[in-house]
Amino acid sequence: MTANKVCPLVFRRVDQILEILVFEHPLAGYQLVKGTIEPGESIELSALRELEEESGIKSAHVTRHLGVWNSGFEDQIWAFVECTPNQPCPDSWIHQTADDGGHAFRLFWHPLVGHVNVNEWHPVFQRALELIQDLYGNRNSDTGLYL
Repeated sequence: MTANKVCPLVFRRVDQILEILVFEHPLAGYQLVKGTIEPGESIELSALRELEEESGIKSAHVTRHLGVWNSGFEDQIWAFVECTPNQPCPDSWIHQTADDGGHAFRLFWHPLVGHVNVNEWHPVFQRALELIQDLYGNRNSDTGLYL
């Protein structure tokens, strides 16, 4: 299965709580950073480019590949890539994107453990977050990731 989308994942631990970086899209709810793998572009380069474009994080490195997932949404096959910023990130911030006419994304840290409020999340990102919870051992079902 060949990925056509990349989802760079950024985590932090506060006390004993593992958190994941998410953003609020002004029209489509809570989401993870995700975008298209451009022709000829490596998954690693795509992950870092999308991370910068959608969050404003300009300096980061790829920590590890977590696998690929058939999202079941518009023929999208996502590659999950864990990334680590080279500088600490604030608790929340606003990033103005350049694509789709420009949107102001509110980025913040979301606890990885616990229930996902379906009223806040875009459905495909809700399923993706639940998959990541599975991967990190916070749930007890098959992840659906192909490593």
